[in-house]
Amino acid sequence: MTTTRSGAKAESSPKKENGEAAGTKHQLDTKATPVSKRSKNDDDKKQQTIEDTLPRQVHTYGNGKNKLPTNGAKKDEDHSKNGEEADTKASQKGSAEQEGEREGVVPASILEKGIIYVFIRGRVGIDEPSSVDDIRRSYFVLRPLAKDAKLGEGAIDDAGNTRLVAIPKKVFPVSGRDRWIAFVEKSHASFKTLKDEFLSAEDYTTKTAGVRHTPAATPVAEGIYAITSTGRESHLAYMITLPEDLGEVQKEIGLKEKGSFIISTRNPQYEAPKGTALPQGPDYPKEVLDEFRSLRWMGTQPKHLDYPNTQFLLIGESSGIQKATEPQKGQEEGQEKPIEELEKLEDEDTHRMEDLQGDDSAAIFADLHAHAKDYPKLQTTF
Repeated sequence: MTTTRSGAKAESSPKKENGEAAGTKHQLDTKATPVSKRSKNDDDKKQQTIEDTLPRQVHTYGNGKNKLPTNGAKKDEDHSKNGEEADTKASQKGSAEQEGEREGVVPASILEKGIIYVFIRGRVGIDEPSSVDDIRRSYFVLRPLAKDAKLGEGAIDDAGNTRLVAIPKKVFPVSGRDRWIAFVEKSHASFKTLKDEFLSAEDYTTKTAGVRHTPAATPVAEGIYAITSTGRESHLAYMITLPEDLGEVQKEIGLKEKGSFIISTRNPQYEAPKGTALPQGPDYPKEVLDEFRSLRWMGTQPKHLDYPNTQFLLIGESSGIQKATEPQKGQEEGQEKPIEELEKLEDEDTHRMEDLQGDDSAAIFADLHAHAKDYPKLQTTF
């Protein structure tokens, strides 16, 4: 089942006691919209990724002690007209990213901040998953912002710096006992690349099974994130903006209103843990490889995520974002506490998404410069 909100602008919601600003959502919508399709044959050239391998849960963290080894003309006309109107509105508003507005106040422990979108994709032939078992894979998309930026009104510009991260386990880790591998499938991606190579459905032909159908990606959340450092460890902290109230789908895949993971990048100079090897590793330059020294894992740096096939460990944090947003020693006078910076960014994102026309799904896809009618609606229940 999908969730929608009113297309009319809502008055700004009052702040909650914890500093969050509530978004404006309304009733549930039970129908998913048609999805766009691409088709190909087995013989078509395709970049090889881990899509053909299914890694299992990893229980090895590494101790770092080892040494190195199209339909009718009328429809087309309407589609084109709608697209032109949407593009015109976006260009009139400009980008929501306003650089320089937070100069000097963002703490050094925040290594990167930005917008996060979470998607699921059903198994072959399953357009609408009815349980976690029907999900083939979960993903999140990171769109970094300038560290000194704030969010104003409107959609985000396509800066060509988006990253697509795949989670073969399908669900997010919840506690410290949960730890498994995620990997960067695409980096420095444009929104057009995401639309063409990730969001859309795909029909393809195999010699043994005939035509197979890979469903379109279904949105399940949008919010803000920060990669933070607390010394030896790095964290990926997030706050969910849409949907305002987490549903069954969000909870079942491990999302929280505010959550965090410890993230550690795997040293590709070591053999990958059993069952997690990719067809090829990340093409790190020598200076990045040297930073690993003899360690199997190191705290993830934003630059690691700029290389496709980077593998990193996600470890759940049951305490939420508390540890990830602890103020660090040496913080300069006048700088915000990490939690304050994230709460301000989330508040800005809430008002920004309310300002985008349509329901939750329309707002998410408008932000990605896509038409919501071409894709599944945001799903909250199975």
